[in-house]
Amino acid sequence: MLVEGLVAVAAAGGTAVVQAAGTDAWNGVRGGLARLFGRGEPGREQAELERLDRTRSVIEAAGDGEEAQQVQIAQVARWQTRIETLLEELPPAEQQLVVAELRALVAQAEAAGPVQRVHNDFGRASFTNSQVLGSGNMTVTNNYDK
Repeated sequence: MLVEGLVAVAAAGGTAVVQAAGTDAWNGVRGGLARLFGRGEPGREQAELERLDRTRSVIEAAGDGEEAQQVQIAQVARWQTRIETLLEELPPAEQQLVVAELRALVAQAEAAGPVQRVHNDFGRASFTNSQVLGSGNMTVTNNYDK
């Protein structure tokens, strides 16, 4: 299980993938993530490039509006999970190198375009032993008593 700081880095990495899609930062973020996941194996790196291209296509096909927002949320979660898995499999020293590279990719994505905001409405929802994961700025309001 990852420590909180590494989970945050993974969440930021997932957000960077979605944020970079369709911007000038895409090629840099795409290539950097493919190298991290490829681990020096050209075949794995190529598979990651293709996976990232599919992600971009899905995001672009969703267009704008509520459906696009749902697609973006799903893609952030998907890439966050993949990055968490990658980090869990690494020894601590290598983990820190990958974290540094991820932070650089996140900065590159953030510099390329406006921050995408996601709004989740959990009205009339009930949660028992649940977690809500997110990255960036998040506002949580309890409207239970309203």
